[in-house]
Amino acid sequence: MHDNKSSIIQTSARRRAAVLVSVTALAGLVLPEAVWAQKYPITGQQRATAQQVATRGVPLSELAPNAPDTYVVKRGDTLWAISGLYLKRPWRWPELWGMNLQTIRNPHLIYPGQTLYLEKSGGYARLRTGGANETVRVSPRTRYESLSDNALPTLQPHLIEPFLVEPEVVDELTLAQVPRVVAMRGDHSIASNGDRVYVRGPDGNPLQMNADTPRQWRVFRNAVPMKDPVTGEILGYEAQYVSRAALVRGETTVEVPDGDDKVTLDIVPATVEISGVKEEVRPGDRLLPAAKRSFLNYVPRAPQAPVEARVVSLYGSMSVTYAGQNQVIAINRGSRDGLEVGHVLTVLRGGERVKDKTDELRPMMTLPSEVSGNAMVFRTFDRVSYVLLLQVDDAVRVGDRLVSPE
Repeated sequence: MHDNKSSIIQTSARRRAAVLVSVTALAGLVLPEAVWAQKYPITGQQRATAQQVATRGVPLSELAPNAPDTYVVKRGDTLWAISGLYLKRPWRWPELWGMNLQTIRNPHLIYPGQTLYLEKSGGYARLRTGGANETVRVSPRTRYESLSDNALPTLQPHLIEPFLVEPEVVDELTLAQVPRVVAMRGDHSIASNGDRVYVRGPDGNPLQMNADTPRQWRVFRNAVPMKDPVTGEILGYEAQYVSRAALVRGETTVEVPDGDDKVTLDIVPATVEISGVKEEVRPGDRLLPAAKRSFLNYVPRAPQAPVEARVVSLYGSMSVTYAGQNQVIAINRGSRDGLEVGHVLTVLRGGERVKDKTDELRPMMTLPSEVSGNAMVFRTFDRVSYVLLLQVDDAVRVGDRLVSPE
């Protein structure tokens, strides 16, 4: 390609097929292919269903009323938005696109300038891109710009990108066994961006500058128990994110004269530099190694097995009582329950037990649950998952249900 000039890329069918199994992530970040590995057994019936879907697509009745026959992808589009453009139930996108179980976790490369074609035949619909010689125009800022770098994200990045590194669910002992902030410079009691603070490793494990010691850390405090709203069981502890920290010097010791021709061995704590402050750093705060930032470009889809989950907490201030659209909640199901990034769930409201005041006997009633909206899993831990509320008609609160979409 030439600098500052629009270029034409001829995309062959073979190249497109190769790209479809490539790893795509925002901002050039790479997601290991192992994440896509099938974690759970696939029954013969499930495989047969997937192969059938990959061949025929979705029933015409599943199409949105105004689904366009052709659509040119624009910069700023997201996979979820295009899914809603074509389908009444956007999580059925893999079926419309004709994905099978081997590629369901790998989104087809969809990028600005590409044309999508809706094909209808025999009562079913499928979506495809142009033919093998489709021409796509791109305007690169540098000498070369990969098409995969332009692939559409599933969601707008700013909605969940901070939550990919901020929440951390740990067990009861984890924060007691990691480095801690022990002092500030001078007479300061808190630290902010650009400040240096002093840190010690857990007993018997000083924070030294070894080859295998992480250089980038996150600072946390106040691990709050996350209780299952149904059983009361503690599912884990959510640590409150405070800031980032970069290791500058490791922990050592120094000999200090004691005045009797003897020396005392003093501890010299490690030094870290604070950045990305959400709240000021204080003595007693704990450090965990920084997580790899990877905004996944995944396909929204329904879970393969039925899901029955409850809202455990609403992420943010402890005073938050209700959550709305584009906010984050935690639910009491995680990776051990089969939940995966990209799974779409239906949010339900209702089901409260109330008295029938119109009846003299005042019997108890359980009100029906009503669909409130949709949510998507974007980060999982063993027993807890973080979910983005994509669209809700009513406020969501702790204890509300999330189930597999119909």
